[in-house]
Amino acid sequence: MSSSKTKTFLKKIFSLLSVIRGYNILVLIIAQYLASIFIFSPKKSIRAIIFDFDLLYIVLASVCVVAAGYIINNFYDVKVDRINRPLKTGIDNYVKQETKLMLYFILNFLGFTFGLFVSWKSALFFSVYIFGIWLYSHKLKKHPFTGLISATILTILPFFAVFVYYKNFSKIIFLHAVFLFLVIMVRELIKDLENIKGALANNYKTFSVVYGELKTKQLSLLLLLLAFIPVIILFTYPALGDMRYYFYLALLTLSFVGVYLWKSTQQKQYTFLHNILKLLLLTGVFCLVFIDTSLLLEKVIDRLN
Repeated sequence: MSSSKTKTFLKKIFSLLSVIRGYNILVLIIAQYLASIFIFSPKKSIRAIIFDFDLLYIVLASVCVVAAGYIINNFYDVKVDRINRPLKTGIDNYVKQETKLMLYFILNFLGFTFGLFVSWKSALFFSVYIFGIWLYSHKLKKHPFTGLISATILTILPFFAVFVYYKNFSKIIFLHAVFLFLVIMVRELIKDLENIKGALANNYKTFSVVYGELKTKQLSLLLLLLAFIPVIILFTYPALGDMRYYFYLALLTLSFVGVYLWKSTQQKQYTFLHNILKLLLLTGVFCLVFIDTSLLLEKVIDRLN
């Protein structure tokens, strides 16, 4: 392969990774496995979870469907992204739209198939998830409340698939879910503010377009305050372990986000806050190992034995 062909090939690979947001996909895989080990199935050994093929199929199905979701979202948002993210749009366009759509259908088929390997109910779940992502990208995201709520739900749904698989419900899991739901919703509102120019130019009726900057900030602050409630309740559970230090950090971060958001007026400031919340959520994924350090030790000892 010549040097120019190699460069073109690498550009297309990088473009595809940009479109499907490879970084987010990697985080999703890590998050699902860590959640399985430390939250949904604390009594099973690490080996049993890693070599659980049904769980693997669920993770693979989630990865395929979420990656396909990013592709279809990219397809419908191409005009908006030219305004809001011109650099990323330029990178994404190294691959033709026809190629992206073909990959979209292939990934959805694979996601459905992996779900079917587990059960018909799992296949049905991922079929509904695929339809939900398409409906969000095509219609729901263009309206204030449906866009906000559906984006938040679709972000959490891959974890719901793992939760249903293990059938392990507890108050700690519920409180974690409430906290995540509220923080992700705030992130979506800030993203609305960040992308308001593109939304206005393309007649998207997002929350910030319909209700204005002030109302968006007020709702965000209310949600940030509500996010304090599940955290405070979580502090009463000894099983939270050393992850309580993450939630101390979360309270400080959310307080900072609230103050800085109220003062923000520029796109770069909203982008900064958006990235802060993404980093907070990412940190939370890796801090799952600290929920109960004695549990981690038990799992390591079990693996050695």
